[in-house]
Formats: sequence, C-alpha cells, structure tokens
Amino acid sequence: MPSLRLVFMGTPAFAVPSLEILLHHGYDIAAVVTASDKPQGRGQEISPPPIKRVAAAYNLPVLQPADLKSQAFLTSLRRYQANLQVVVAFRMLPRAVWAMPNFGTLNLHASLLPQYRGAAPINWAIIHGEQETGVTTFFIEETMDTGHILLQEKMPIDEQDTAGTLHDRLKHQGAQVVLKSVKAIEQGNYTTRAQPSIPPHLLRKAPKLHQKDCQIDWEQGAMAILHFIRGLAPHPGAWTIQQGNRTKILAARQVVAPSLKPGAIRSDGKHYLHVGTQRGAIAIEQLQPAGKKSMDIQAFLRGHQLAMRTEL
Repeated sequence: MPSLRLVFMGTPAFAVPSLEILLHHGYDIAAVVTASDKPQGRGQEISPPPIKRVAAAYNLPVLQPADLKSQAFLTSLRRYQANLQVVVAFRMLPRAVWAMPNFGTLNLHASLLPQYRGAAPINWAIIHGEQETGVTTFFIEETMDTGHILLQEKMPIDEQDTAGTLHDRLKHQGAQVVLKSVKAIEQGNYTTRAQPSIPPHLLRKAPKLHQKDCQIDWEQGAMAILHFIRGLAPHPGAWTIQQGNRTKILAARQVVAPSLKPGAIRSDGKHYLHVGTQRGAIAIEQLQPAGKKSMDIQAFLRGHQLAMRTEL
C-alpha cells in the first residue's frame, strides 16, 4: 500500500481524472481543497465544482477556503498531516500552503513549460497555431509556473482540434503523468531539472482570457482567425458583432471567396455564409447568437435574413 499521505487541490473537470487515478491506485487522499460552490447555468442554481462531486463520492473531507492565507484554513490543512500536496487546475498558492508538506507540492500544468505559463495554456497553444503541446509536472516555487520540472510528456495538436477536444485529451494524459510523478516521489526515484531559459521574445504566455480578448479581428488573415476560433471553442467562444448583437463563432473553415473585404459577408441565405479577412475568407459552420443555443449555419440562415453583402 502506498505510504504517501496526500492532499489534492483542484476545481474543474480537467482535474477529475488526476484525482480519480490516484484514488484507484490506492493512494491515501487525506482531504480535497477546492473552490466554493457557485451559481451555474441559466437558472443560476448553486452547484459544487466537479472535484467536490468526486470527493463526495469517495467520502473525502473537503475544504473550500475563501482565503488561502487565513489562519483557520492553514490550521485545518495542517491537521491532515499530508507529506505531499498535488495541485491540478486550482489557483496560485501562498508559500504557507505550498511549503507545508515535507515532500513539497506537485503541480500539473497543461503545457510544455516554460512555454505557456499562465491560466489558459490550452487555448493559447491553439490560437498561436502550435503543432504540439503537452503536460508538465513540477514542484511549486515562489513564482507561478516556474518550479523545477519532474516529468513532461508531449502531445500533437491536430489541425481540427479545438480547445475542448485538446482539453479532453490532455486531462487524461495529465492524470497518467500525475500518477507517474507521485509514484516516483514515493519511491524516491526521481530527479528534477530547472526550466530552460528562453529569450523573452520567444517565450509564449497564457494569461487568463476575458470577454474583451475574444473578439475576432477580421483584419487578420484567414488562418490566424481559424486558429483563434478553434482556440476559444467551445468556451469562452470567439465572438463578433452581427446586426448589433454579439454572436459567437464556434466552427469555420477556409474557402476561396475573392473580392470580400475584411468583415464583409456573402451568403445565399440557405447554405453558406462567407466572411472576408485580410488574406482569404472563411465559411462559418457553427455559431451561437446572443441568448440562444449553438446551431449550424443552415439553421441560423433559416431564421435570419441577411443582405448579400454587409459588414460584421
């Protein structure tokens, strides 16, 4: 039976496979730390985060601190006497938390560090047109996502990948790497390495995405816009203003449509909707008008009268 005593920290669905794989391999999870329950969906019903649901299914103690520096939380965490903490998709930890266990705090990050440090590595890797990404486990240190690397594994990015499809593959790959990392720590059979130094102009960052960051710039080329759409699909969604309302573009492809200026559209009103860019044009295949569910382009055109040439 594994001798480590763990505290697991995480919140969203990305973290679920990592917690489950540790439980399935018999590791002692003393407690789970996650975010507070929050309103979800149109009804705004208060719902627990995905990790809390898993913890409840295994009757694990759950801590949901509003303040990670509060003495009440630190005292509660210390009582569990964990010798290793595992963090997957949580939030930045203060030193008092990450330095608490004698084996340290292990973090899983969805990129090949040091590239794409930050909150949205999956999105930004696709937005920038990368052909591969991966996952990294490292020991948390003072500055975010800069600690010494334990394990790293690559994964190709398919031309059709969206942030959603890549997220789902990486969360399972990440769980396997978390398990390998914890086993190596348990056995004392591991070495770490410092993250390589990369010149600032070559270093890609992955900051949190806000709604204002997700607006499509039709003055870019078609391929850059397609990467942008895929990198934000299905959430938070790349958007544009269509007839005065914000519309999310969830899927598109490149087409030959000469004479279309950036942002200009052409449609037969039934089957297709082409939009011009700075270089080339795209055909919108799936979108989501404000306040409605996502739909394919044919369903959208059935309910909307569009001029043959207008501006997005």
